[in-house]
Amino acid sequence: MKKVLGVIIVCSLSLFLSSCYTLKNASIPPALKTINVQFFENTAPLVVNNLSQTFTEALKDRIRTQSRLSISRGEADATMSGSITGYSIAPVSIEAVANNVAPIADANRLSITVKVKFVYDADKKINFDESFTRFANFRGDIASQEQNLIQEITKQLTEDIFNKAFSNW
Repeated sequence: MKKVLGVIIVCSLSLFLSSCYTLKNASIPPALKTINVQFFENTAPLVVNNLSQTFTEALKDRIRTQSRLSISRGEADATMSGSITGYSIAPVSIEAVANNVAPIADANRLSITVKVKFVYDADKKINFDESFTRFANFRGDIASQEQNLIQEITKQLTEDIFNKAFSNW
């Protein structure tokens, strides 16, 4: 009976303690309190009207909701800037068709590339200037799916950028 009670206590204690552990704000230096996220201009050869605004706001929202940092428009402890450098649609699989007709794309891939520069003068080890690319595959016409695909890819990109800047992943 004592062994069973001991096992139950150890298991309960380990579950309780593991639920107290969190990675949120894990690598944000204590002195870093504000960040200026500048507008990410779309310089890609293929331009979507609202992509710059959508991406910039999604990145700000990710930082606002996933960290203790305050977004600042002016002077801040750190700065994140950059541009959208790539927006492309390419076939990823080909569908065979009948006699002597050129094959057509069965599925396509939308890819977005963002170049990001993160500067924190107090700790230059965490600074970076890097490109991030994510994609989503789709079938059919892009027009009806484009905004949803952009949202999906933006979520992935902002997660990658956030992890690079604040979690050292």
